[in-house]
Amino acid sequence: MKSLSILVTGGAGFVGSHLTDALVKKGHTVTIFDNLEYQVHQNRLPDYINHDAEFVFGDIRDADALSRVMSGKDVIFHQGAAVGVGQSMYQIRKYADVNTTGGANLLDIAVNNHVIRDRLQKIVVASSMSIYGEGQYSCELCGIVYPKLRSTEQLQKKHWDILCPKCNNPVSHMGTSEEKPLFPTSIYAITKRDHEEMFLVTGRTYNIPSVALRYFNIYGSRQALSNPYTGVAAIFSSRIINNASPVIYEDGHQSRDFVHVSDIVQANILAMEKSEANYEMFNVGTGVNTSVKQVAEMLIDYLKPHGSLKPVIQNQFREGDIRHCYADISKIRALLGYEPSIQFSAGISGLAEWVSSQTAVDAFETARKELESRGLTN
Repeated sequence: MKSLSILVTGGAGFVGSHLTDALVKKGHTVTIFDNLEYQVHQNRLPDYINHDAEFVFGDIRDADALSRVMSGKDVIFHQGAAVGVGQSMYQIRKYADVNTTGGANLLDIAVNNHVIRDRLQKIVVASSMSIYGEGQYSCELCGIVYPKLRSTEQLQKKHWDILCPKCNNPVSHMGTSEEKPLFPTSIYAITKRDHEEMFLVTGRTYNIPSVALRYFNIYGSRQALSNPYTGVAAIFSSRIINNASPVIYEDGHQSRDFVHVSDIVQANILAMEKSEANYEMFNVGTGVNTSVKQVAEMLIDYLKPHGSLKPVIQNQFREGDIRHCYADISKIRALLGYEPSIQFSAGISGLAEWVSSQTAVDAFETARKELESRGLTN
């Protein structure tokens, strides 16, 4: 593929920085646009930033600054977003402003500036598995079913498992396909659905090839360990290296699909390079579910193998939490040739090695008290 001029919004962040590295390595000219959000970067340019890419400080809500960095670009990867499910439930305006309005800002420039629009070959936007809400399940009597949230009454009784929404019998979890109806259960998830739908609709309307990638639970180096609203693997890691036990809600048997950041990068590159991706949405995961309790225990084994730390099972629940959701990746395999290269059992050792070299502020208790004070945990 010929060298392209590429913009990565949020390019100083976890996924954006790894993607930038891969694009530079492939010979592309890359511009990073990032506001160095304090909660993630403490307003500092991270040491790992790729010096062969151009860095531009700016906010995606600033139309003038965004227009300048979009000028002359062949491809845009829109990774920039405010991240954090729990936090989004009490910083509603911020999340809607940064995510939904920021994405709309980018699209508004793309379609109304004809010079930019005529040059653009593709836009790839980061979506999220959170837009599904609960995952996909199978009932012996009713077939495939799509439960919504468990009732507060059920959760207060500590009955954690999902029941069939049609016959009320137990169900089995299964890989969640792109065909599942969307039921976002947080403001963050709603804004990610906004991203996906706005980018695909606008792309189709103006013949700008657009792709939405539904990321499952990402882990790997460069994740913000001091951000208590980031991914569970990073939150647990921060606790453990500070000699504190990971805290787990419900009974710990809830499961997710943990996908290595290198496979997220793989999916983004494929989405850029393959025309089969155009105007489509794809799950990006491994197709394997791992319980939250397993994650905590594995990280303790790697990071504190001779210590006495054990996960603390809260038997409490958080508003909007789901039980199981992991990816059916048959679509991205078939259309793009995506194949996860790192399973969690192997990737967690690399994560632990990187975490061991880091220092982190354990802000979990502060975040937990914040959620409790707002009635978001029970």
